[in-house]
Amino acid sequence: MNTFEPFESRYRPLKSNYCDNPVLVIDTDATQSDLLNAAEQRMRAATDLLETLYCLCFKQADVKDIPNIINALYLLMQDGCDLLEVAKQQIK
Repeated sequence: MNTFEPFESRYRPLKSNYCDNPVLVIDTDATQSDLLNAAEQRMRAATDLLETLYCLCFKQADVKDIPNIINALYLLMQDGCDLLEVAKQQIK
């Protein structure tokens, strides 16, 4: 079972940051509604991209595009999950 752990600081770095000094952060004092809206926006964008890819003919795709698509999906989904995690902790 997950236990409640208060945030160490107001700004929580996104897990998708690639550097030791994070540039993109989540404001843990943001309203739950704002956090959920931001999470939904990112997850909806990832879902829309997946739907577009599902409808495309992969014979027309270039192999070099696959890592770019995967990276975009990873960033959108990881950021969305990070936002949901902060919103979820606000409930407790």
